[in-house]
Amino acid sequence: MSTAPAVNTAPAVSTLHTAGSEADVIDAWSIPTDQPPDVVHRLYGLLDPGERERADRAHDPVEGGRFAVVRGAVRLLVAERLAVAPADLVWHYGPHGKPAPVLPPAAEPLQVNWSGSGALALLALAVGRRVGADVEQLARPGVGTRIARRHFPAADAALVLDAPTPADGADRFTRLWCRREACVKVHGGRLAQGLGLPLAGPSPLRLADAAPLGPGPLWLADVPVPGPFRAAVAADTDRPFTVRHRTWTA
Repeated sequence: MSTAPAVNTAPAVSTLHTAGSEADVIDAWSIPTDQPPDVVHRLYGLLDPGERERADRAHDPVEGGRFAVVRGAVRLLVAERLAVAPADLVWHYGPHGKPAPVLPPAAEPLQVNWSGSGALALLALAVGRRVGADVEQLARPGVGTRIARRHFPAADAALVLDAPTPADGADRFTRLWCRREACVKVHGGRLAQGLGLPLAGPSPLRLADAAPLGPGPLWLADVPVPGPFRAAVAADTDRPFTVRHRTWTA
């Protein structure tokens, strides 16, 4: 499958410039969600009652286990940054469900966002700036053409519709979709608000106007993740960042 250079030209580490401080770094963690039962059980034990209820009521036990892995791994990684016990971490949820950790006194102003798609999740951690993350399993060929034609701006739609093969079109659509979700999640908005954003172009990308999501520019970058997945992170303020991407292991 060929890669659309107009969508993603990011190297293995998506670098916008040489970071001058930790405030200019976004830590991105790939989290493999299919784990052995003993790992699932240990991570389930870290969850709060609401998270356990969501894991328990999943119609598919595999999906319930994946949910427990994502939430448990997120707790481990965020708690380590905040120097608290994972089980003691408390979340505050915005109007459309965006989570934010309740920060202990004197903690760094950590911003958090994550996304899951099947067997992979992506967690993004940023200091002092709102962050959005999205990961998606590669769309089936032809799935995104109608959505792109109907909802994407002209340049984005053309990138998908003019792809040389259906597989290339699916790759381009999935990358553009991840970018949209990441931008929406920066502001904790609704997906419908991000469908018309002009996001075609090489990664990293500066979006000067994020309306109707909110004021000010956004920066975004594609994240190289393993397997049949595509991913992106976005952050607000007109300050570039470096993506430091790692893979979580149990």
